[in-house]
Amino acid sequence: MASSSRTPTTRVSAGRRPINPRVLQEVSLRYFMEVAHAGSVTEAAARLEVAPSAVSRQIARLERELDTLLFERRARGMTLNSAGELLAAHARRTWLDIERVTDEILALRGLRQGEVRIAATEGFAYDFLPALVADFQTRSQGIRFTVDMCVKSEVARRVREGAADIGVTVSLASERGLNIEFRHPSPILAVMATDHPLAKRRQVSLAQVVAYPLALPSPVSTLRQLLDISCTRQALALDPVVTSDHLYPLIQYVARSRAITFCGEIALRPQLQAKAIAAVALRDREMNERFFEVQTMAGRHLPEAARAFINHLRETVRRNF
Repeated sequence: MASSSRTPTTRVSAGRRPINPRVLQEVSLRYFMEVAHAGSVTEAAARLEVAPSAVSRQIARLERELDTLLFERRARGMTLNSAGELLAAHARRTWLDIERVTDEILALRGLRQGEVRIAATEGFAYDFLPALVADFQTRSQGIRFTVDMCVKSEVARRVREGAADIGVTVSLASERGLNIEFRHPSPILAVMATDHPLAKRRQVSLAQVVAYPLALPSPVSTLRQLLDISCTRQALALDPVVTSDHLYPLIQYVARSRAITFCGEIALRPQLQAKAIAAVALRDREMNERFFEVQTMAGRHLPEAARAFINHLRETVRRNF
């Protein structure tokens, strides 16, 4: 009688051959990710320092083995389709897990090393995070940090794609593909010179604020969009005398004029402690619906160093804000 033990096989529907799992662990996957980032085979080949035909062959091999297209081919390049997005997410998590395990092996050998990559909006990248990193490194000197300043949408993209371990930003609503490690109220304050006529008020309204010159962020910022919504609802006109893509030129400007700008407390803490400016709460509903967020990639197991820094950040915010 023949033995009943058999080598495991992959079940497939009639007319389809099984997927070779090795294809998800080879050079073709690296070439696939480079095309996904670059948006074209030619650009990916230049970055990889190989011939475009070599990249095309590897992409074709992946699509043949997976029996599906991974890109939408367009006149100006290539973008991932739904299947490609799934494969890219698998690749990112696989490589990030390898990095995490490597750090944990070093920790077992007593080597407290690692790198934490942070993407943050300007209000947090300029002063808050550098101070937090310096304090953290007094106890964990072997941990290196990269802190990049980005717009809000770029912070989310970098975290989703694994280019950053941690995103630090403000948000009005949750986003796809992100895990919220920590959320804290971050109401918008009216910011002005210490001798401004409104500086001693406990609370003001937008209707009072717009009577003064305004220094505002650019229309693409979420803070400006929130201001526009609230002012439109109240039939208030926003007519800035100064507009900037960056926060700190606005703060420096209002400190030396009768103008008013807007910001959250965390970004302002050093200037408030130095009494360089004043900040007054806004009573308008929309100005109090914003949150400080610490974001990570959904489903990812973070390296020990990144997890420890998030805990340090969480404790600092809870203690001081």
